[in-house]
Amino acid sequence: MTDWESDKNPGWGAEPVSAASRNAGDRPESSRDWKLIEKLVMSLQSEQRKSRRWGIFFKLLTFIYLFAILLLLKFPLGESLQSAVGDHTALIEITGTIAADELASADNIVGSLRRAFEDPEAKAVILRINSGGGSPVQSGYVYDEIVRLRNEYPDKKVYAVISDIGASGAYYIAAAADEIYADKASLVGSIGVVAGGFGFTGTMDKLGVERRLYTAGENKAFLDPFSPENPEEVTFWQDVLETTHRQFIEQVRAGRGDRLADDERLFSGLVWTGEQALELGLVDGLGSSSYVAREIVGYKELVDYSSRRSPFENLIDQLGVSVGSGFASQLIESRLELR
Repeated sequence: MTDWESDKNPGWGAEPVSAASRNAGDRPESSRDWKLIEKLVMSLQSEQRKSRRWGIFFKLLTFIYLFAILLLLKFPLGESLQSAVGDHTALIEITGTIAADELASADNIVGSLRRAFEDPEAKAVILRINSGGGSPVQSGYVYDEIVRLRNEYPDKKVYAVISDIGASGAYYIAAAADEIYADKASLVGSIGVVAGGFGFTGTMDKLGVERRLYTAGENKAFLDPFSPENPEEVTFWQDVLETTHRQFIEQVRAGRGDRLADDERLFSGLVWTGEQALELGLVDGLGSSSYVAREIVGYKELVDYSSRRSPFENLIDQLGVSVGSGFASQLIESRLELR
């Protein structure tokens, strides 16, 4: 008889095994198993609690971050003026390219100018310029607004202070000020107009590319970079540049008057150091914004009225979204600029 049979049939000679004795023999091992299961369950519960806590933390952090972004978008830091300083000198930054889609656009600069002139505690306005120029239209808008505001508020003077560079369209704006200051090493002038582009006809011939352009209007393809240069179009475009240059010269003469030296090179597009510009009458003195506020205006406290980019716009710029479009426009467009 097998052990299995003996176990199943205790009456055949094997000693019967009771259920109680079996449970008693299994209890230590069963207890250990339950303890292990209990530890495992407790560990899982602890991990779940930690996970929930971290989840709540990161959700809260994300909410705070988004709320901060929305707050900055609605109330940009650059637009908060130090209104509690009392009498002061208003400061407006003109930095970078002067163009409609840039920070130094006419809309931004004019808005800052109006805020500064309308504030009774702003005793004078300083335009701190660091720009190589840009659009003649945008520069002209700012020039005209400065003249208008000076006439409306005759007791409030405007001072242009050139830091690294104040050339072409930037100098156009500076010429509207009561006085212009610069550092002895600043670059000043470049009173001229420039427009440039590229011609790709030779490259297209080498690559076997055929230009297909359909227009209505004989001059609609004016200065097309993918077509051979037309002498008549070049002559016409040169006349446009000369006209714009003449307008620029007239505004500079109107702003500077007899302070300008009798030198034919002044309007040739050359650029000078601040020290040379002082001799030529392009600037009135050498000094920084702080110097002008302290020594000329008499109110050393500077309050910035400049328009600023929102944090979101700065983020987009840092990501370089506009790099491709900017390169393409420079490559194929012929732009008229004061620079």
